[in-house]
Amino acid sequence: MVVMNHINRNGRLWSGFWQLADPKIWIASTVPMLIATALVYNKEKSVDWSWVLLALAGIYLIEIGKNAVNEFVDYWTGVDRYVTADKRTPFSGGKKTIVDGKLSMLETAIIAIITLALAFFVGLYIALAREPNVFWIGMIGGILAVFYSLPPFKFNYNGLGEIAVGLTFGPLIMSGMYVMLTGDLELYVAFIGLPLAFLITAVLWINQYPDYEADIKGGKRNWLVRIGKTKGLTIYALLYAGAYISLIALAITSSNYFWLLGFLTIPIAVQSVLIASRNLNNLPQFLGANARTIVIYQLTGVAMIAAVLLA
Repeated sequence: MVVMNHINRNGRLWSGFWQLADPKIWIASTVPMLIATALVYNKEKSVDWSWVLLALAGIYLIEIGKNAVNEFVDYWTGVDRYVTADKRTPFSGGKKTIVDGKLSMLETAIIAIITLALAFFVGLYIALAREPNVFWIGMIGGILAVFYSLPPFKFNYNGLGEIAVGLTFGPLIMSGMYVMLTGDLELYVAFIGLPLAFLITAVLWINQYPDYEADIKGGKRNWLVRIGKTKGLTIYALLYAGAYISLIALAITSSNYFWLLGFLTIPIAVQSVLIASRNLNNLPQFLGANARTIVIYQLTGVAMIAAVLLA
């Protein structure tokens, strides 16, 4: 009986850990890192993949730690508990590990501490052994990740979450990978991250819709809560516009018109905005917009990698 309880507990923890880690969302950080790697390859015709893999491991550890912090805080404030059964979706409501009984709050906190500590040591090693500038870039990213939900800043509760996500998954990660591989800190590399910044913010923005009522009850004052669902659709469309305008700016400033390959996703973007606007009160149909936004982010990332390599 004791052995079986131990096995069941370990199985629960392992299942809860991977549900919390949610590897499928790591694409958000993988895309800018691969674009930066492509930039380095285009410039130097070679890449040290051992450092790329180590950097990816460090970023994924931050992703897990961030998820754990968010899960802990959103359960503590009641946001995740306020999400009703009809509003639970694959795109919102957190990772649902505490709500589903897969992890306790203590276990979630321990996972956050361990993964973030490991990420810190990975970043420190890269800074000491490879490139010192990685340390302060990594620290900025770590602070944005930890205090996205955690007091005293609670960016996502105080209207700064959208900006934090855009900066992190666009210019910051792109610059961090590039400087690690080349030793050069270039403003233009951060500029290349702007289309991704707009698109990942669009992903976050549309994923806040199913949680709208729960966020209000839990005191999460993100910008969607502040302006409302209807006006939020305008912001959603503008985020797409910002991404495509950024691609035009990249094409003009670099004379590399392959950046415009990202325009291939415009029909999907238009479709996603129409789906969201027509199904504001029909969540099952509305989720088509959520799914398409993620696809657009991924396809645009692939198009940007192609643009770099074809330059």
